[in-house]
Amino acid sequence: MAIFKTKINSNQAAALENRAEMLALIDTLNKHLSESRFQGKEKHIEKALKQGKLTARDRIELLLDRDSFFLELLPLIGLDGDGFGPGGTTVSGIGLVEGRLSIINANVGTNKGGAIDKATLQKTIRISEIASENNLTVINLVESSGANLPEQEQIFNYGGEIFREITRRSRKGLTTISLVFGNSTAGGAYVPGMSDYAIFVKNNAKVFLAGPPLVKMATNEIVDDETLGGAEMHSRISGVSDYLAEDEYDALRIAREIVCTLPEAKPHLEASSIVNPPLFSAEEILNFIPADIRKSFDARELIARICDGSEFSEFKPDYGPTLVCAFTKIGNYPVGIIANNGVLFSEAANKGTHFIQLCNRQNIPLIFLQNTTGFMVGSAYEKDGIIKHGAKLINAVSNSDVPTITILIGSSFGAGNYAMNGRAYQPRFLFSYPNAQIAVMGPEQLSGVMLMIQKQAAEQAGIPFDEENAKEIAAYMMLQVRKNSSAWYASAQGWDDGIIDPRDTRTVLSICLAVVYNQEIKGSDNFGIFRM
Repeated sequence: MAIFKTKINSNQAAALENRAEMLALIDTLNKHLSESRFQGKEKHIEKALKQGKLTARDRIELLLDRDSFFLELLPLIGLDGDGFGPGGTTVSGIGLVEGRLSIINANVGTNKGGAIDKATLQKTIRISEIASENNLTVINLVESSGANLPEQEQIFNYGGEIFREITRRSRKGLTTISLVFGNSTAGGAYVPGMSDYAIFVKNNAKVFLAGPPLVKMATNEIVDDETLGGAEMHSRISGVSDYLAEDEYDALRIAREIVCTLPEAKPHLEASSIVNPPLFSAEEILNFIPADIRKSFDARELIARICDGSEFSEFKPDYGPTLVCAFTKIGNYPVGIIANNGVLFSEAANKGTHFIQLCNRQNIPLIFLQNTTGFMVGSAYEKDGIIKHGAKLINAVSNSDVPTITILIGSSFGAGNYAMNGRAYQPRFLFSYPNAQIAVMGPEQLSGVMLMIQKQAAEQAGIPFDEENAKEIAAYMMLQVRKNSSAWYASAQGWDDGIIDPRDTRTVLSICLAVVYNQEIKGSDNFGIFRM
């Protein structure tokens, strides 16, 4: 494969100015990530420590293999401030336990008792989806008081999906291990109850459908926590617990021991540990990925900074130039990359369709680097069949069977979001850069369109058109659209799996590729009807 020759001069004034703007966005990202690491008030943490408990993040660190990575997922869901804070009351991610790729989902019992708000539920459902799609072992670190009752109408109907997926994964042979460190109440009792393995910590684990106060109200029985649902009772009498751990450290040891007994994982490909790094520094990414998404850049410059040895073989380099398609390797894992280099024309759509079919034929995962305002508009392009050509690309994305990973690196507007494998097209993972924007169209275009519609409506109604008032409304709308199309807003809604520092792109992709190569990859040779 050809080694890319960069055209970036990182010392130019424009590059240095852009770097400063991107670093400001990354500072904001780090601020929000710091907020997401909140584990409750100090007094609640101190109380837990006195009870012999660890914090959720300490439990994760002790469970993981020494020097294992931990790819945290959806840390900013709920950032909009309506619930218990960014990330909800769980810490979730992927790491290695006894050398096995595993999803770890830890309740933050020191924050609101680990109660489940809407954001936490959304996050847990998405984490379960990732586990099922990628054949991952799930380890739940349980300490939750159950649903946040003031939000019960937003939680109850969909909450059952958590339990459903535990047992569906079990049917597929995918193991769920639950370690119970504290309360696991009401519906939360079914998390360990439906798991393949359950470990209860002596004296601290309390698992029951209804606590002593509710039992008293329902049956007039007076009973204490331990008798009703303590670790020893469930380990010796009910059988809900499979292992009685002396303390939290013992519980984590037992969990690792269980993982050792599981059937050996059979990945589709185990990459060689000898990897050629890119020839160019990841730091340079901040010099050319524009903080202002209205500015353009060559997507090949980014590809060269994330692929092995900065080597890639570009497919149809002279045809449909606004879409870059390339075969390469990342962390020694073969991939196909589809990256925007501008608005999508018919030729670009046809090239992308062809490339997706090739990757499916060769059983190669696809990475989409999304930065597009959508498909080209205008009478000439409509006559040329932009709709049918765009439909072919969306058809190929929809029916592709190889795993896909999407990163929003700039604009994600209109049908370009669909054609470039947006959330609706079920990528295995989807991440955003902090400069990314996602919407039907850009703020300026949307406010301009609304201004024209109002003017036409006034003319048709035969009433005066207040130009100044309309401009004020348009300006307000532009600000609102800009806010609601930001990466922060999207991540708060759970539209991505996290916002990443662009300099970490190669690391994040390497982990995700190890995950998707964890099982057999089989592409599709069966697509829907292509309108010719």
